[in-house]
Amino acid sequence: MEDKKEVQASIIESPGEQEKVSEEELYSVLKAVAPGTQFRAGLNGALESGRGALIVIENENLLPIMDSGFRVNCRFTPQRLIELCKMDGAIVLSKDMKRINYANVLLTPDSRIRSPETGSRHKTAERTAKQTKSLVIAISERKHIINLFYKNIKYHLKNTNEILRKANEHLQLLEKQRELFDSSTDKLNRMELRNYPSLQQAVYVLQKGMFIQKISEDLRKCVVELGSESILIKARLKELAGGVDREISFVIKDYTKVDVTKSKASLDDLSYEELLETENILSALGYESQHEIELVKGWRILSKTSLPEVDIAKLIKERGSLGDAIHSNIKSYMELIGEEKAKAFKDEIEKIKLNPWQLK
Repeated sequence: MEDKKEVQASIIESPGEQEKVSEEELYSVLKAVAPGTQFRAGLNGALESGRGALIVIENENLLPIMDSGFRVNCRFTPQRLIELCKMDGAIVLSKDMKRINYANVLLTPDSRIRSPETGSRHKTAERTAKQTKSLVIAISERKHIINLFYKNIKYHLKNTNEILRKANEHLQLLEKQRELFDSSTDKLNRMELRNYPSLQQAVYVLQKGMFIQKISEDLRKCVVELGSESILIKARLKELAGGVDREISFVIKDYTKVDVTKSKASLDDLSYEELLETENILSALGYESQHEIELVKGWRILSKTSLPEVDIAKLIKERGSLGDAIHSNIKSYMELIGEEKAKAFKDEIEKIKLNPWQLK
């Protein structure tokens, strides 16, 4: 028992193990190794050569754990990286990845740092990344894969064809969800303009909108990973996701019983599976039942007119609901927002009531 306690006590957690890697940091790392870059060409060449490799991006924390090896100090090219990978030790690149500084380096990170990896190369890569907070790439000759280690994360670098297949699957799903989102939004428009707000329909709009946001986020990661191969996917993503964030924000603003920011954060935290449960969306909006709603504020519909936000706020505060705001006479509008804006608003809102399917 005493020996076991001593072993457990010798295992430590590095500072990097406690740090959460932000989405921006991960995207920055993926951009650095994306197809179309010189660095990715070198990694692919090293992988195809059938040899393993350990590549580290230099920072101020790396020098204390470097041992032996030799200084190269030459401009980075894919061919030079491939040739140096024939040696057993690690290759050290400059921070900007434009120079090869060292080769055949023995890395000696703290052996007490936790690592579930089994191979010595990958174990060294993980411990080095955690201890130095730098980017470390391990190429496995046996499994024929490339793994990135950065701080406390490990990321398997997929090949371009695999990412393209995944991206196209996500695009098909996104297209279907956008169709459902648009049709459910059109139905909500008609219900609200008839002064018949439906919490159930608003929840359905939010459900489809949040699905679009989550799928879009997955696609954005694919776009980053694909690098120069992602131009068409990026354009289609922008087209399919356009306007959804704004629409969702206004639906939340109209229907939530709690703080708007709090409701949005609660919805963002829901997984795909959790979004399927209506109760979870209702809870994020501060409701226990989908039959509780009586009035809708009207931010979403009123924002589709030319009125600035400050005047929309005046209308909502004065009238109390969308129904009263759009069914008032022009004189009451003039008292609140002035004659010129009142006439324009009255004309716009009448056209919207006649043609609700044209709302975008």
